[in-house]
Amino acid sequence: MNTKPIHKILWRFAGCVTGLAMVAASPAQAADGGIASGPTASHSIAFSNSYAGSDFRKVMVRNWQEIAAQAQKDGLIREAPVVSANNSASEQAAHIQDMIVKGVNAIVILAASDTALNGVIRDACNAGIVVVVMASLVTERCVYTVDYNWSAMGRVEVDYIAERLKGNGTLLEIRGIAGDATDKNISDGIRKAASDYPGLKFAKTVYGNWTASVARKEVALALPSLPTIDAVATQGGDGYGAAMAFKAAGRPLPIIVMGNRQDELALWKQERDANGYETVSVSASPSVSQVGFWVAQQILAGKQVPKFVEVPLVRIDAKDLDAWLATMPVGGAANPFYSQASVAAMIDAGINHTAPPAPLPEVTKQ
Repeated sequence: MNTKPIHKILWRFAGCVTGLAMVAASPAQAADGGIASGPTASHSIAFSNSYAGSDFRKVMVRNWQEIAAQAQKDGLIREAPVVSANNSASEQAAHIQDMIVKGVNAIVILAASDTALNGVIRDACNAGIVVVVMASLVTERCVYTVDYNWSAMGRVEVDYIAERLKGNGTLLEIRGIAGDATDKNISDGIRKAASDYPGLKFAKTVYGNWTASVARKEVALALPSLPTIDAVATQGGDGYGAAMAFKAAGRPLPIIVMGNRQDELALWKQERDANGYETVSVSASPSVSQVGFWVAQQILAGKQVPKFVEVPLVRIDAKDLDAWLATMPVGGAANPFYSQASVAAMIDAGINHTAPPAPLPEVTKQ
């Protein structure tokens, strides 16, 4: 039995056994299963981040830096620099062009636009650079994509809301950043799932930029013109701000789907202890940057990798709230640790067209 304290490790999923077994795979097997061990010690993997203005993104960058530092110590890479743009596609394109000039071997991109970076990405691919687009989308086809099943996220939210409301209620939707491909995919997933429940009606949609302060402002502006809201569908990072807006307006808290941030889960626990408040939390995790890193490294090492690698979403139900919350510092988020072995297992799941293995939610420093 694992005796590590709960703030170090929450639990290990069954997929751990598979991932650890793959560590022992021979180099000959690694191209098709397990960890590829081709020489990458002289290689560089750069991370182009569209912006770092939220707590989630800051943790994401730290996760990258920590896993990259360990990979350097282990002799797996030479360097792994990070450059963040100010949510500007043109600025990000300039960063990527500079990476091409410097001759990096792989670039992991969290894209500010699904189309504006296509030209510079094509330049990178033509230069023989491995390009991995992570937790975002671009329409250029030469890339590898590491992302979530956003329709599944919408399904979790809407099915939970429908069950609680017995299929009938008025909803508020909080979206992310207007024009962002991930925002559209999550919203499309929510709306598609909601089409199965004719009794669920959306009264309003606002944009919260995946940030509590923006969500609070936009929800506060919308509330005076809205009827009673029974539930709020979110995208992550906006649940706390929405709750503060309802409280400031003197309205009872509706069901607000939380997004795995510490402030959201702390509020949920507070309201649960005081009033029996119930909800669910589901989101991506900032440690997706570790998945992007290892996918790039494994491609360089010679592993067969599908064009799309699915990362499992992290869902937190009421029974797990206290355990997850105990792992998070203020400003943190649910942050499972993705090892080289667990990412190799994700890659193999993509090749075999099976569901990705559950993550190993071993909490990294935030």
